[in-house]
Amino acid sequence: MARPSGRQDLPAAPDPKAPQDIRNVVLVGPGGAGKSTLFDHLVAARIPGHRPREGEHERSTSITTAALESNGVTINLIDTPGFPDFIGELRAGLRAADAAVFVISAADEIDRPVSLLWRECASVGMPRAVAVTHLDQPRADFAQTVETCRRVFGDAQATHWPVLADGDVGSIIGLLTGATDEHDEARGALIESIIEESEDASLLDRYLEGEQLDTDTLIADLRTAINRGSFFPIVPVAPRSDVGVPELLGIIENAFPDPSVSWLPPVHTPAGAPIKDVTCDPDGPLVAQVIKTSTDPYVGRLSLVRVFSGRLDVDQGVHVSGHMGDFVGHEVEGHDAHDEDERVGPLASPLVDGHRPVSHGIAGDIVLVSKLSRAETSDTLSSTDRPAVVAPWLLPEPQLPVAIRAATKSDEDKLAGALQRLAAEDVTVRMEHSSDTDQMVLWTMGQAHLDDLVAQLADRYGVTVTAEPHRTALRETFVRKVSVQGRHVKQSGGHGQYAVCQIEIEPLPRGAGFEFVDKVVGGAVPRQFIPSVEKGARAQLEKGLLTGHPVVDVRVTLVDGKAHSVDSSDVAFQTAAALALKEAANESTMALLEPIDSVAITTADEYLGSVMSDLRGRRGQVVGTEPGEEQGWTVVHAEVPSAELSRYPIDLRSVSHGTGSFTREPLRHDLLPPDKVKALLAPS
Repeated sequence: MARPSGRQDLPAAPDPKAPQDIRNVVLVGPGGAGKSTLFDHLVAARIPGHRPREGEHERSTSITTAALESNGVTINLIDTPGFPDFIGELRAGLRAADAAVFVISAADEIDRPVSLLWRECASVGMPRAVAVTHLDQPRADFAQTVETCRRVFGDAQATHWPVLADGDVGSIIGLLTGATDEHDEARGALIESIIEESEDASLLDRYLEGEQLDTDTLIADLRTAINRGSFFPIVPVAPRSDVGVPELLGIIENAFPDPSVSWLPPVHTPAGAPIKDVTCDPDGPLVAQVIKTSTDPYVGRLSLVRVFSGRLDVDQGVHVSGHMGDFVGHEVEGHDAHDEDERVGPLASPLVDGHRPVSHGIAGDIVLVSKLSRAETSDTLSSTDRPAVVAPWLLPEPQLPVAIRAATKSDEDKLAGALQRLAAEDVTVRMEHSSDTDQMVLWTMGQAHLDDLVAQLADRYGVTVTAEPHRTALRETFVRKVSVQGRHVKQSGGHGQYAVCQIEIEPLPRGAGFEFVDKVVGGAVPRQFIPSVEKGARAQLEKGLLTGHPVVDVRVTLVDGKAHSVDSSDVAFQTAAALALKEAANESTMALLEPIDSVAITTADEYLGSVMSDLRGRRGQVVGTEPGEEQGWTVVHAEVPSAELSRYPIDLRSVSHGTGSFTREPLRHDLLPPDKVKALLAPS
C-alpha cells in the first residue's frame, strides 16, 4: 500500500485513456528470491529520482504497489510477500493483476508452494513470465534453472541469456536478436517453441527446410503466445546492475495482456443472483473491489481498489457490499455482512511509499481511495442503483489460535476497536471470544503473522498485548449412574426456604446432550416446581461440577422429593437441584471430555511418512488417505484432539518442508486420557 509521503518531487500520475493502455502485473515467488529488489529497480527504471533501497530488504508482510508510465503504457506493478504466513496478501495481489512475473533464484530449487501457485495462475489463464535472479551466486546455473522451469512449469523457454564476466552478470542477449554460435541450442529450442505456438502452419515446414525465419515474425508470434498464456518467457535479471530490467519491462509492455481481454471474477447481486454482463468497459456500471485496506495517520482509512467495470470519480456515491460469509460457508466474526452507501473521498495513484492525486480511475485501473469508512478488504464498490458483489479471492483459513490479553486497563479499553480495524484490513485474521475459556483468541496463519499483528497493535494503535496458551474448551460428563438427594432447607424468621429433590443421573451416548425426565408420583413435588428442578439442573450443568466446564450427555431424572406449603418456591427447588448435582460429582462418577477435530491434511508424497508419524505423536487416528488433486500429492483424513493442533500450522510446515496444508472441523468430544486429567486436576 502507498502512503502519503509529503514529497513534492513525485512525477505526475499516469492517466490511461482506455483499458488497452494498462498492464496490471504482480511479482510473486518465494522469500529471499529478490522480488522486492527487482520491484524497486523496475520502478526506478521508469520513475526519475526514485532511489532503490540499498542492502537486504526486510521481510515484507504486505503488498506494495506502484503505477508507472512506460512508453505510453500504464503499468500497475504489485510486489507481494514471499513468506507463507502472508499468503492472504499474495492472493490479494493476484486478484488485482492480469499477469504475473515469477521471481526465481538460480541458486535454489523451485519448491512445491511455487509450483502450486503456478498451477493456480494457470487455472484462470493468467499469463506468466519467469525472472531468474541470483545469477552471481556460486551455486547458480542458468541453463539448469531453465531446464527446471520447463519441467515444473511446462512450455517455458529462455528468451534471453546471461553474459557472465568474473562471476557477475555483465549483460544479457536476446536469443532471437543477438545470439552467437554458443547459444544455438537455446535459440533453436526457443524458435521451436514459438513455431508450436504460432498460428502460421507453414512456419514449421519452412524451418525444417532450413529457411531463415523472419525475426520480426518470430517476435510477433512470441508476444501473441505470451499474451494468451500459452508460452512463458524466462529472463535472467541482475536488478542492482539494471541488467535484464529493460527487457522485462519490454515483455510487460508489449506482450502481457491489457485488462479488457483478461479474466474477470464472478459477480453477483447482494442476494446472490449472478450478474453476467460485467465487462471491462469504462462506460459500463461501476464494479470494483477493495484489494487492500490500511489506516494512515494523516488521511485515515486508505483502500487500494481494482476497478473491473465503469469509472470511479472523486466524491462519487457508491454502494459498499461485504458478504464474506456467503462465500466461505459460515459467518466470520469481525466480517459481518454489510450493505450501505458511501461517498468516495480523494483518489490517488500509488507509488511505493507515496501517492499522486488523480481525478478518476477507469475500468482496468488500480487506484487508492480515501475515507471509505465502512469498506473492508475484499468488499465490492458498485453503482448505488445496481449493487453488486464480486466473489472474494481464494481465502486461506487461519489455523493457528493464540489467546491474547491486554497488558493494562488502558490497553483493554482500546483493544476491541484496534482488533476490529485489523480484521477489516486483513481477511486472514479471525477474532473469537471464547465464552468457554473466557479468552480473546486470534486465529492467524502462523507465528510470523501473529508477530506482525502484535507489532501493528503496538505501533499503530498503542495497544500492548501478551500472548498466552490457547485453552481447549473441555466438557464434563458422568460415567456411571448415581442417585442423590438435594436438600435446601433454611429458616431465619418469616418465610423460609424448603425444597428436597431425589434425582438420578446417568450417562448418555456421546453427542446426546441433556435429557430431563419426570418420574415423580403422588405429588411429592408439586407440578409447578418440576420445571424449577429442570431449570436448576440445567444452570448448574452449564457451570460445571468438577473443573468449571459444562456437563454434557447426561440424563437427569426427578424420582421423588418433598415440599412445604409455605416455604417452598421456584428458587428453592432450583437450588436443591444444583446441590444434588454437586453432591453426585466426584472423580469416580465423572470424567472429562476433550474436543476431537476431523482433519484433512494435504502433503507432497515424499513427506507423507513424516506427516503420518507426526500425527501418531499427537494422539491422532488416521481414518483414510486418498490421492490429491495433483499427481504426487496425498490427502490424509484423521481425527485429532483439538489440543494437539494448537501449534500444528507451524509443525506441519516443518515436517512437510513447506508443502503441507490442512483444514479442520469440530467432530465430537471424547474421553480425556487419565494422565491428562491428572495433570489438569493437580494442585497448582
